[in-house]
Amino acid sequence: MAKKTYWKVWLRQNLLTQDVENDFVAEVSTTGDTLRNEDLAARIVAGRSELRFETILSILTARDEIVREAIVQGTPVLDGCVRVAPRVSGIWVGVSHAFDPALHKIGIDVSPSAEMRSVLETVGVEVLGEKNSGAYIGLVTDVSTGKTNGTITPGEDVIVTGNKLKIVPEDDEKLGVFFVGEDGTEIQVTHKLTENNPKKLIFRVPALEPGAWTLKIVTRFTSSSHLLNDPRIITYEYPLTVELPSAP
Repeated sequence: MAKKTYWKVWLRQNLLTQDVENDFVAEVSTTGDTLRNEDLAARIVAGRSELRFETILSILTARDEIVREAIVQGTPVLDGCVRVAPRVSGIWVGVSHAFDPALHKIGIDVSPSAEMRSVLETVGVEVLGEKNSGAYIGLVTDVSTGKTNGTITPGEDVIVTGNKLKIVPEDDEKLGVFFVGEDGTEIQVTHKLTENNPKKLIFRVPALEPGAWTLKIVTRFTSSSHLLNDPRIITYEYPLTVELPSAP
């Protein structure tokens, strides 16, 4: 029998049901940083593989390229962990209605493989209790689509809810809302915030390139009458994705 492992979870108030006070959702307390191909290659080498690190990394990189090409061609891919399949979301009014990028989105569906489902059966859950009321980002909603799945639209507004998010003082250029790219590039939101409150921010997404971005809020706000001496950095733990524009 496989060894039992446990995911530790914090309970956080469900921001989607603000009219219900005693409603919570679980947040997995992850361990370590996100593993990338370099980390996977290093782990394979550490397992006494006869292949060199550079060779393994090259194979993993080539594999990623093949998977992306297959998905773009409309072919699902199933490996030992997940099944990735192309998806087009949105509502069509009438069978003659053409694809409209303003109404429809191209994306992917990811579901666990049989092997992954078998492994997940060995996982238990340990509830750590309610997460503290400190500063955090709880939910990001794309106003143009209504989605909370991490996709955002450049040039459109997003609603960010959480706690202690208010940007103060607003005239300090070192403070504000930032998007950090995978290469470390930082792009600041320069458009005036539509709403700037401790529990909610509404702002326009800048012209971000397609890819994954990390949302970062930098502020000196505190619940007391005094500002923090040093800025507080609040980072959303889930990546936000700008999808590739749809072909005409």
